[in-house]
This record gives sequence, C-alpha cells and structure tokens, in this order.
Amino acid sequence: MKLLLINPRFPESFWSFKWAVDNIMPKGIRTINPPLGLATLAALCPPDWEIEIVDENIESIPLNPKADLIGICGMGVQFKRQSELLKFYKSRGHYVVAGGSYASLCPEYFQDLADTVVAGEAEYIWKEFCRDFDSGAPKKLYQETGEVSLEDSPTPRFDLLKLDRYQAVSLQFSRGCPYRCEFCDIIVMFGRKPRVKSTEQVGRELDELRRLGIRNVFFVDDNLIGNKPVAKKLMAYLRDYQKEHNYNFLFGTEASLNLAQDDELLKLFTEANFGWVFIGIESPDEESLKETLKFQNTRSDILTSIRHIYSYGIEVLAGFIIGFDNDTMRTFDLQYSFIQNSGIQAAMIGLLTAVPKTPLYERLEKDGRLIKEASGTDNTKLGTNLIPKQMSYEDMVEGYRQLYYKLLDDSTIADRILNKTRYMKNPLFRSTYDIPDQLRSLKGFLFRGIFPGGPARIYHFLRTFPFTRPKMIPLVIQDWTIGISMRNYIDRHFITVREGEESLAKNHFELFERSLGKYLSKGIVEVSFDKYKNAAANLLISIKRKPDGDFFENVAPHIENVLKNTPSSITLKIEEFHDEHHSHLQGLFKRLSRYGDRIYIAVHEKLRDKVYIDSSVFNLVLES
Repeated sequence: MKLLLINPRFPESFWSFKWAVDNIMPKGIRTINPPLGLATLAALCPPDWEIEIVDENIESIPLNPKADLIGICGMGVQFKRQSELLKFYKSRGHYVVAGGSYASLCPEYFQDLADTVVAGEAEYIWKEFCRDFDSGAPKKLYQETGEVSLEDSPTPRFDLLKLDRYQAVSLQFSRGCPYRCEFCDIIVMFGRKPRVKSTEQVGRELDELRRLGIRNVFFVDDNLIGNKPVAKKLMAYLRDYQKEHNYNFLFGTEASLNLAQDDELLKLFTEANFGWVFIGIESPDEESLKETLKFQNTRSDILTSIRHIYSYGIEVLAGFIIGFDNDTMRTFDLQYSFIQNSGIQAAMIGLLTAVPKTPLYERLEKDGRLIKEASGTDNTKLGTNLIPKQMSYEDMVEGYRQLYYKLLDDSTIADRILNKTRYMKNPLFRSTYDIPDQLRSLKGFLFRGIFPGGPARIYHFLRTFPFTRPKMIPLVIQDWTIGISMRNYIDRHFITVREGEESLAKNHFELFERSLGKYLSKGIVEVSFDKYKNAAANLLISIKRKPDGDFFENVAPHIENVLKNTPSSITLKIEEFHDEHHSHLQGLFKRLSRYGDRIYIAVHEKLRDKVYIDSSVFNLVLES
C-alpha cells in the first residue's frame, strides 16, 4: 500500500518570517517547523505500508503521484488550500482522506471534499481506518469521541521529514489546557484536562532527534505547564537527559503567564535549556482579559511577570489580540505602550477572530455580529469575521495597520531591544548552527538587513549592540532579524491606498497595460481585471500564443510594480509556451517570488510536464 501524506501550503503571515528564511537562515532552510501530525500518522500506519510525506511549504506537490491513498491534513488557516488539493486529487481518481485540526473541529466542511474524513485525535481512529482500507471497506467518517491516552502515541516518523529544510523540529508532550479563553478552539478539541506522554516516550523521541543531529526543538503544546507538577517532572527529566547524553538541545515552547509566579519551575526551565517561551498575553487591559475569561493573566502585573522571566535568561514571544468588546481606539495606544515597555520583539498581534465552534463564535452568531463571508481562520490579515462593538470595522482595521507600522520603525525596534536587555540576565538563547552557517547568517544579516536600512538603521543597531555583554549578541541579532522580517511582511501585505491616492494606483495599472501593448495587439496575451476596487485589482494575464523571449523581461518590472504599490493579486494563465523560453520564465518567477503569496499561476494541462511551478512559493492553480 502506497500512502502519500500532504501538508498544504500556509498563506504567508508574520509567523512565516519569510525575509529571515530567504536572507538570514542557512541555505536550504525553507520554513520554521515540520508537520509533526503527519509524522505521527505515518508511525500509526501498518508496517508494510510505503509512506511519503510532502510538505508544500518546502517543496512542490506532485501532480501525478503513484499512490493508492492520499491523506491531506491542515489547520483552519490552510482550509482553502486543503480543499483545493482534496478536490484535485479526488477528481483524478485518487482515494483522498481529510484530517487535521480543522477537519477535527468542523468535519461537516469536508464531507463532500474527501472520500473519508478523520476527525479528532488520530491514535485510535487512524489505525481503525487503515484496517478498514486494507480490507476494502473504509467508512466516510471516523470520529474520536472518547479520551485518547497519549501514552498510546508512537514516536513520530521523523525519518520521513526533510529535516534539513526546517529551522526547528517539533515535539509534543501534552494536549489540553486548564483555562477557558472564550476565543480558543484548543479546549473545544482537546478538553481542559491536560493529558501527557510519559517521560520515557519523550526520551525516545529525543533519542531519534539526537541520532538525526537535531538541536533546535519546539514543544508544540498549547500550554506546556497546564499541569505544573507534571511539567516540573518533565523539566527535571530534560535537564538530566541533556547531562547524561552530553547533548545541548535548545528548547522552546508555549506556556501560560503564571510561569512567572513559580521560581522553582523557572529554574528548571533554565536547567533544561528552554531559551524561549511563547505566552498568550492578548491584552494589557484587565477588563478585556476578564471579558474573554482569561483570568489567569489578571492575577499579577503582566509587565512585572515578563521582566521576571527575562531575569532567568528566557526570551519571551507573545500573542496579542485587538477587537474585544471592551476595546476602543484607545486600545491601540495601550498595546503599543505595553509592547514597547515589555521589550517583546516577536509581538504577534491579531484582530480578534471568531473560530467556528468556540464560545466566542456562538455568542457573536447569536448576537448577529458575524461576517459570514469572511474567514474565521486567519487573524494576521487586514480583516476579520466579526463586527467590533465600540469602534467601526474600518477604524479597527486601519488602527491595526498603523499599530504595526509604528511598532516596526527602526527606532521602536531598537527601543524594545534595550527595554528587554536591561532586564535579561545571561540569555539562554544561542545559535544552533555550525560556525560556517553562523558566519554566512551574520553576513546576510548585515548586508541584507542592517546596511540597506541606511544610516538611521545602522545608528539604531549600534545603540543596541551589547559591546560590554557579548553573551547578548545572538539575542540582539535575533531581535533585529525578527523586527526586519515583520516589517518586510507588512510592507508587502499591509498595503492600503488612501483617499486621494487612487490616481497613483491607476497609473501603475496603466503603465502595466502599456507594457503589454504590442503583445495585446498581436493576441499573444489577454488581460482582464476588476477595475480599481479600493485601488486593488485581481489581474488575469492569459498567455494565449507563444511569446518571444523578451516578453517576460519586459513585463516583469511592471508586474512587480503593481504588486509593490497596490494590494492587487495577479493570476498568470499559461496556455502556450516555447521550450526555449523556460529560463526567461524562471527569471520572471525569481523576480516575483517575494510576492508569491499574491500570485496565482495556472498552467494548461498539456504544459504541466514542461513548465515547472514551485507551489511552495506561488499559488499553483489546480483546476484544468
């Protein structure tokens, strides 16, 4: 039996850190974390099955796979692409299975897309499906309704992952969270009683990663300290494991803010070598926290707690949310002041989004405050699926946009670093790369990040450089890398054209049309687009006849100009093509790759073997 498991491409977000991946990280690294769920599914398969894992975030999908069965998993933010892949492979006669967190939360969305839907934790129901498929009698739906013991979870098939293409490797120790935040779907799927693996299981997984030469490990638990006594036992085990094997894993994880109130646990974190922790802060406004039932963040001063974690040498990343009913336009200033004072560089701010099946979704649906046509799976874009209570939707979105631009100025990036380093003692964070890769990364950081920013950025970098505290250098470089990456993202994705600027946008479109003049007149290309809706267009460029070699070079700068200066998306439909122009086409793709998230490429069926499209970079349109 041949099984192909696919992790669909994520839409680009702050979490992608695309600029850093492209310019700073060692050659070959394409994204941050591998699909741990697929590696776990592979380990649950019968031993005689032949399994391949394809992660569309690092490699292009196969269009004609030799597989008896294709499993496609995904999170909510991947739903659009997951749906496209399910439809494509099913239409070509493959038996397709849908799974992942979003299929577990909303299996009804997948019933018409897949031959089988696997909903819920996979340890028991995936094995059941495999048995049924082998016997020729698979069911339409496998849904876990009981409690899964994580001691029955196998060591993931890390060997099937292309680990050299990831910045870190994921492990999981627990599922579930004891808290009840209104907006969160974790407790809906996994419950409020944390379930854990044994330390022996964790040891076996670390043994495998150690064998594979991995040092950077992310515990993906939604709250690693949901059960503190058990978390302490884990930390002690990890500390002893590192000593016993003379191995220096650098760990990171997600935890609740009450980590700061437990010095014993913080000490164990440092002894186990946890260099960073992600904390869901959400808001510095206590009333907003109470509204969303995040009472755990109201029991101590948040700023003091963050600084206390710093004092143990642990870096803090954090999530923030804007759009609670209590929030007003004043909230943007509150968030800005807190983030600056806390020194949190990786401040992932999102607009409040109502995820299906959550208490928030149910409340807002009852109140008639949901925008049904909007996505409820991605809170990093300029939009959301709910109507705010104390500000207009438009004001909230623009305030969100301006907040990020304000936070990601060179001077504010530098100020956050200084506000962090004055409280940080002996940081645990360090590079896990070898010396040659570190030197290459440093060169990329300086020559692609700092120096192109001009005298102002160089000045702000120098005032943050820890000349007298060399142990801080890796942390400072990391923080600048994060800040520049996030700025690069908003420059490419947070484009809005203000009132009075529509004419400038129109000029970009007109220049683009003129660049195509002779090709349009000869019928080589056809162009259509939505006329300047909010200064954006969905442009369709259809190559109807074989163009000459100059076409791609002449058109490329004008396409790039439209993408750079307007929030437009572009669909390139290739119906005819000269083999000898392949290098010109790839040159066009290389030039436009930084905007790949807004570029859709459709290739005629007859040309798919000739024209290679990297679906990990561009949106490959699968419909014929």
